[in-house]
Amino acid sequence: MAMLTPTGQVPLAEATELFYGVGGAESNVAVGLAAMGVQAHWVGRVGRDGFGTRIVNELKAHGVGVSGVEVDPERPTGLYVKVPACPAAGIAESSVIYYRRGSAASAMDAAMLARSSVAPLIENAGLVHISGITAALSPDCLDMLTALLAAPRNGRIITFDVNWRGPLWTRADKSVLRTLANQADIVLVGADEAVPAFGTTTEAQLRELLPDPSAIVLKNAEVSAIALLHDGGRIEVPSLAVDVLEPVGAGDAFAAGYLSGLLSGLDQRSSLRRGHLSAACTLTVPGDRGPLPDAATLDRVLGCSEAEWAATRVAPGLLDCPALAEGAA
Repeated sequence: MAMLTPTGQVPLAEATELFYGVGGAESNVAVGLAAMGVQAHWVGRVGRDGFGTRIVNELKAHGVGVSGVEVDPERPTGLYVKVPACPAAGIAESSVIYYRRGSAASAMDAAMLARSSVAPLIENAGLVHISGITAALSPDCLDMLTALLAAPRNGRIITFDVNWRGPLWTRADKSVLRTLANQADIVLVGADEAVPAFGTTTEAQLRELLPDPSAIVLKNAEVSAIALLHDGGRIEVPSLAVDVLEPVGAGDAFAAGYLSGLLSGLDQRSSLRRGHLSAACTLTVPGDRGPLPDAATLDRVLGCSEAEWAATRVAPGLLDCPALAEGAA
């Protein structure tokens, strides 16, 4: 989607300047994966307008393949407006206004999966990442996800990030999220999303509701991330201490870091650590994505002891980990 937000903490009705950018959970993950050296493609639909052109150009600029993008000659590109918190005007929390009904993306359907521009991408993918957001856009979009999850895997992994967006579900049946999630191989869900999406944050109840995925990754923001495994195993990795500059994009950055870890053969614990570090790097920059440290530094941090991990701190321009100290093993 195209994204607009007022500059400065002012009510939307009083804003005189708007920041214009590109947003979207799946595209953020694709860009994050590409930045980590993973060959990534984004499949979607945009309008034949300036917003759609900018989205495609930005994805290209970040190394994301766009051969699976369709341009709709009639429907517009989706748009959302981020309304910042403004305590002085009595607006305690930030909010989002969506303009997505009738958008080009809402016209995605199951037939799109078989088109010559898309089918080879899916067939050759080691991992396909989808989001609960898509399911809420239209019945046709839901049909597309249902068809994708029902098709033979042929060795590929399908990951499903719940990405709960309350305003999108006011006219849709949220119970489909459970069905879709249970058909995926890996499910990512924030603790704050689990209650509106599934009615619980209790680990045992989540596993009872979603018995089939090989892993459910429960993200507890600044506390920890927990992988609940199909065999009953449980792996918890504490979150890093972070001096937060801007929270936007951290969830997508976590997903990109975690998934890139799995794709590179890391175990669950190291993949969760990679997700945390990716999120932390994003939390300390003003944009939606923060760069990971170089490969050698990353390896030392991912391989550090539990005590060293607990003592690690991330701030704007700073990664302070005892494992990086001179002479550390």
